[in-house]
Amino acid sequence: MNPSANGWIKKLLKSESLSQLLKGYDTLTFYKNLRSSGFIYGSNVLVIDELVENHDFTNEEICKVNFLVAFYYTYLTSGNEVHFADSVIDFYTRINAHKTSFFSELLGEKKSHGLLEKIIHKRIQIDDNIIDKSFNYFITNALLYSDILAYQVFLKTNSISESYIQNLEASIEAFVIKALNAKITKSDYDKSLIDLFEQSLRYQNTHKLTYEEALENIKTPEEAYYMVDISCMATWGDSVIDNKEKRFLNQLGADLNLDNAVIELAMEAINAFYKTHKDKIALLSSKNIVKTFYDNSSKMVHKLISRNSKRLLNELRESKELMKLLTQSTVRDLSEEEQKRVNDQLLDIFKSIPSLAIFMLPGGALLLPLVIKFIPKLLPSAFDDNRIDE
Repeated sequence: MNPSANGWIKKLLKSESLSQLLKGYDTLTFYKNLRSSGFIYGSNVLVIDELVENHDFTNEEICKVNFLVAFYYTYLTSGNEVHFADSVIDFYTRINAHKTSFFSELLGEKKSHGLLEKIIHKRIQIDDNIIDKSFNYFITNALLYSDILAYQVFLKTNSISESYIQNLEASIEAFVIKALNAKITKSDYDKSLIDLFEQSLRYQNTHKLTYEEALENIKTPEEAYYMVDISCMATWGDSVIDNKEKRFLNQLGADLNLDNAVIELAMEAINAFYKTHKDKIALLSSKNIVKTFYDNSSKMVHKLISRNSKRLLNELRESKELMKLLTQSTVRDLSEEEQKRVNDQLLDIFKSIPSLAIFMLPGGALLLPLVIKFIPKLLPSAFDDNRIDE
């Protein structure tokens, strides 16, 4: 089976042994196996419980298999009689994922295993040119389990709304930020890491949940386990969970009505995973993630702006308010409201330039400050009186 070739889902599901093995798991055991594979952490190093022979799969291919197996296990244990592939496609259609990300060109196709393969490929791989692999696997793919939790609700109730995933992601954000703030010693990169995390969410909420509000959103044991593991992952950024972070994690577990033994196992699991697989994955270091992201993004943004300079310049000249704010940004810091207006107007312009559409994807807004940095080089010298041509 080749997860990068057409037909891999149909071939995988054709195995009767797969269904039998999955039906033998209880929910907690399956979740622990998902965690051990790296799926919960966004760093897929193993196919879950070696259900599929993995001789030379890439991390991305392993992630595809684990994601599909997680969907399939949820489907099998639900007792739902709708065709599996159809149910997952219906799920993504129902939550209107195509309105907020990148499924619009897919969800109009006829339901099939092939369409499901395309959806999974899109969901786990935003774009190699936007987000470096280490950042992609650490954050974007660490949020994949939220889809599984939402799918579980969908199968039980035959309905799902965007608000469920919005609330789930907002809760994850609240817990991660509190976990990062629990560090005894905070690095200069911690705030940037929080920004990267927030921008990786599919649903950008202007209202940030309090810790107490986030707790109210967590209803099931699986959701609680996931919140604890994501929080453990955030605290492990400096390769150790210090005493203050341990106190936070223990309190989080208590607030989520989990036994203290569950929290201890979660901390042991994150330590064991990163120490065992340190040669296979990028170290979960906020400094490495942030620095690599911005270094790679800077080169990519410069190339895109240069290639689209003429059209972008014409669009900018037609937006007088934006030009005024961009000019002022070269001599003073813009207010939060001004920055928002600049971002909104830039995104409107990028909608009209296909090759700049990447800025519309999750995480794309993080690149806008880099865009603003390069724009003055496109404009006449009067735009920046202090510029010195090299």
